[in-house]
This record gives sequence, structure tokens and C-alpha cells, in this order.
Amino acid sequence: MKYEFKSKEDVLEVAKKEKIVFVRLQFADILGMPKNIVIPVSRLEEALEEGIPFDASSIAGYATIEESDMIAKPDPQSFVILPETIEQKRTGKLNCDIYEPNNRRFMGDTKYALERIMKKAKNKGFVYNVGPECEFFLFKKEDDHLTTIPHDSAGYFDLSHRDLAEGVRADISLALEAFGITTYTSHHEVSNGQHEINFHHSDAITTADRVITLKYVTKVIAAKHGLYATFMPKPIYGINGSGMHTHQSLMTLDGKNAFYDPNDKNQLSDTARYFIGGLLKHIKEICAILNPTVNSYKRLVPGFEAPTYISWAYRNRSALIRIPSRRGKGTRCELRNPDPSGNPYLQFAVMLAAGLKGIEEKTMPPDPVEKNIYSLTPKEREKLGIDDLPANLGHALSYMSESNLVQETLGDHIYNNFLHVKQKEWEEYRTQITKWEIEKYLSVL
Repeated sequence: MKYEFKSKEDVLEVAKKEKIVFVRLQFADILGMPKNIVIPVSRLEEALEEGIPFDASSIAGYATIEESDMIAKPDPQSFVILPETIEQKRTGKLNCDIYEPNNRRFMGDTKYALERIMKKAKNKGFVYNVGPECEFFLFKKEDDHLTTIPHDSAGYFDLSHRDLAEGVRADISLALEAFGITTYTSHHEVSNGQHEINFHHSDAITTADRVITLKYVTKVIAAKHGLYATFMPKPIYGINGSGMHTHQSLMTLDGKNAFYDPNDKNQLSDTARYFIGGLLKHIKEICAILNPTVNSYKRLVPGFEAPTYISWAYRNRSALIRIPSRRGKGTRCELRNPDPSGNPYLQFAVMLAAGLKGIEEKTMPPDPVEKNIYSLTPKEREKLGIDDLPANLGHALSYMSESNLVQETLGDHIYNNFLHVKQKEWEEYRTQITKWEIEKYLSVL
């Protein structure tokens, strides 16, 4: 049975009726990893009225030992009952906002960063909608050890005996339905063992919640099938990696698509062009948020359907930003470099911030490029004004560290902590001696 929750009374009534035993209070750390506090249902009313205190000192990017006390306050409208495929005991889940003991919203709460920029968009008359395409791999386990052996050898959209994960994707979709998330497509992707599940677009906050849930559900269901699901962008050398192409649009407060102009030759409004101009102008400085791991940049190389150059187009899939053919309410732009290893609250926040800045400054993008950019020479790209995306995480962090836009959007707490965590990660990787180096140089130098 489907319920609608508007107040704490609704939650308490349904929890009693459905004989809920435990409740998971969920939030995300700065890297986008889901965290949760499990309470017995006897504390549910207390949680809804006052929140539940917790020690945040060991949560990535949250707080130091000296300022570790935080309070998780659940949103009653987010209440769902977990399906038995996820949790056999009768368990509910609530998404939480994080507060300091003085009852101020915690500036390290990444959802709050997205809420602030969404409020700014609303003040300008816009609602920001996103629809991400979340890709992932299913790998085999050997004696409970993880491998990078693909579960199957099927290809893009295959309908054959080689697609062994049709049942896995179906179980994921059914579990998501129990969370109130309706999937509209699921299919095999290009690489062996690679898959994609999509749900309907919505406002960015709702969608970020759904991305976190999708990742969690996918991993749990995969494990029940004896497999391992990973959203790592490039787990295998020489094949396509997993991205999170993000479709974006701005709706006016009366429900019209602000990107659509029926009188324009391409039916694209100036608002849309300015938004695209902002994304292109600021893409380097937001790249560390959109592609936040060392591995992210192993995906962003020519030849594997991932963007490496800063350009836009109507049809060209080698461009960073593409305009899908649908118009009217479906008019949107698709940003193709984000990947699913990041924190969706932060990813959507910086995308929106860049787009709004483009609208504020009326940043008109260069002409669209419909040629295969991968086949162009460096001189041809230079002539067309096509620049490169950052080549690695260190490169991306150097741009972010000088970005007023990212600092203003995320706030000092998230901005400084993210840079600290990721610069440490980059230095750790940069100083590693890899197997490739040993095999390449040890015997010849």
C-alpha cells in the first residue's frame, strides 16, 4: 500500500499500523557516502520532534573532535518502508537534515548546500530539474573476494542469452518502487557487465536523494545475487567507463520550460544558451566535484564515448554538452562528464551555480560544434576555440582551489574540507609506485 506523509502524525500512524520495528535515519557525508543511525521505533516520536544527537567527528568532512556533536532531524515526508528484499525486519527510513546543537543548520550538510542554491534559483523564478543516467558494473565474486570479472558478455541494449543481469535489474527496479522511485528504463550498457537504470527527472534535491538510494539498493540487490555492484567510473582498462550524464532544465514557477523558445531556429531560448555558456565557462573549476576521484579521469579519455573537450552541440555526442532533440517541456541540456562516484547534492549544486552565473552575466556560448572532436587535430580544435577538461584530479583541484564560484556555492566548511580530503587523496595516489611502472622500467633502466 502506498502512503502519503505530510506530518509526523502521518509517520507515527503508519509506523504503528505496519508494525515497524526499526527506523534508519539517513544522511550523506561530504563524499556522498550514505550514513545512517538506526533507532528502535519507540524513539521515532522523539526523533521527529527533537532529532537524534550523534558524534560527527569520524564522518568525512563533517566536524573535528572539538565540535563533533550534531543532530539528525528527519524529514517526515521522506518516510518509506524498506522492502523485504532490502531488510527482512520491518524497517522504515527517513532522510535527515543535520543541525548544530544551537539549532542552526550545519554548514557541512551537503544537502543544505544544494538547498541554498535551489532557493537562489527560485528567487530568480526558476525550479532546477535534473535527470541523471546512472551507470554501474556488476562483477563476480570469488570466495567472497571482489574481482573485476564482468558478470556477462552482453553489449548495448542486448536482448539475448548473454545478458545475464536482466533479473538483477528487474529486482533493483522493484526494490526502488518500494522506495517510491519509478524507473522508466533499465538496460545493458556498452561494456561487458555494465548496466544503466534511469528514473524520471525531478527537482535536484529529490533527484539527489534518489541517486543515493539507487546506489544503495543496487549494491544490496547485487549482493543477494552473489555479485558486486560498483559505481567506480573506470574499473577496467580499455573499455567504456561508467558516467552519470545529467540532463538539466529550468522550469518557471508557473510550470513552463525556460529553455524552450518556439520562435528560435533551434527552439532554444537565450536563457538556455546563457545557462550553457555558464557551464562551459566554469566547467574546469567545478570538475573536481563532478569527477571527484583519481579514477574519474581514467574515464575522461578519447575513444570511449566520454567527453574530454569543452564544447557543446545539438547532436554531436563527442561534445561536453549535448542538446537532446526533444522540445517543448522536454527541452534540456545534457552535461556528459559527471560520474556516479561523487556526491549528487554537491554535483547538482555546482552545475546549477555555473548555469545561474551564466544567466546573470548573459554568457553566450561559442558556436556549437557538430564535428567529431576526437578526430580533430590540436590546431583544428584551437581554431574552433575548443579547450580541454582537466587531465587528472590534481589538475581539477588546482582550478577548484581558485574558484570563488565553488567556494560561495558550497560554503567555506564544505569547500575547505573537500579540498583537504581530495588533495590528500591525490598526493597519496601521485606518490604510489604502480605495477605498470615496475613492468615498464625496472628491467630497462
